[in-house]
Amino acid sequence: MFQPGDWYEGLNKPRWTPPGFVFPLVWTTLYIAMSYAAMLVAQSGQGGQALGFWAAQIAFNTLWSPIFFGLHRMRAALVAMAGLWLFVLACVISFGQISLLAGALMVPYLLWVSIAGALNLSVLRRNPAYA
Repeated sequence: MFQPGDWYEGLNKPRWTPPGFVFPLVWTTLYIAMSYAAMLVAQSGQGGQALGFWAAQIAFNTLWSPIFFGLHRMRAALVAMAGLWLFVLACVISFGQISLLAGALMVPYLLWVSIAGALNLSVLRRNPAYA
């Protein structure tokens, strides 16, 4: 619904920006891993708070694209990204306390969100008109 499009292509981006084809591959893999991790936690019967963190990170994840690609508000998107990062970290920790596998499955997501946050910040600094 909120595709990068011509607006994103026209932005000044750092050289280390991943090519466009990488994003759907990475996100598909991450969504499978995070969903499986949540299933493991849910099946444990002791994941109430951990699954609350999972729901919160999904909410922040869902907010980012309309803010960045839809509204072109990079600073606000960075705030959403910070919330996303914190809740993904909370998932890594809380999931890991319930299931080491579930926690480990969330680590690549945390790494990717860290990269995405750094990219958001770099693009914001290079394109201050879209703050």
